[in-house]
Amino acid sequence: MGTCLVIKKWGNNLGVRLPAAIVHEAKLHADQEVMLTVEHGRVIVEPIRTSADLTLDERLQLFDPALHGGEGMFTEPVGAESW
Repeated sequence: MGTCLVIKKWGNNLGVRLPAAIVHEAKLHADQEVMLTVEHGRVIVEPIRTSADLTLDERLQLFDPALHGGEGMFTEPVGAESW
């Protein structure tokens, strides 16, 4: 998707407003951190992925039980957990 925009002065900087269609297609949101780079005279805006952006499957792939105390379920009642 391509859109023509006008660069505007914003304080001592320049800025563009991203149209909702571009924001939706790129899966961006307000206050999201992005990486801004210039390659061959082109400005590239890339979202910085955080743990909040990961899917459940991606989070589970990163999970290491050894780092989090191992198994959390016990086979026998503990303390006053008698049923």
